[in-house]
Amino acid sequence: MKQIEVVAAVIINKHNQIFCARRKNDGPLALKWEFPGGKIEQGESLEDALIREIKEEFSTTIKVKDFIMTVNHQYEKFHLTMHAFYAEVIEGTLTLNEHTDSKWLKREQLFTLDWAAADLPIVRKL
Repeated sequence: MKQIEVVAAVIINKHNQIFCARRKNDGPLALKWEFPGGKIEQGESLEDALIREIKEEFSTTIKVKDFIMTVNHQYEKFHLTMHAFYAEVIEGTLTLNEHTDSKWLKREQLFTLDWAAADLPIVRKL
């Protein structure tokens, strides 16, 4: 079984809203909502991977803050380990380069979205 290790950012704005992004319409997680992030490259720290991924996918620079949790989830074709951190935007406006939609939601609104299964433990913790 393929093992994938990723990082995810729970980006919170000054209005205490959380940034949510919807995936492209392809693959097993098509159009599911997620906390943005991506795969860790060899030799990269979790924080550096998260900063790089947000820069690539959203043309935005973030500051990685506190660790939230690590989620281990078994999808049908792969096992995912995801490390989630709080983050804040320090430069840029979160431009969608790879995602199809985004929303800023209050914590109590998060359950209105169709989340990727691995992101649900983070939603519950928030």
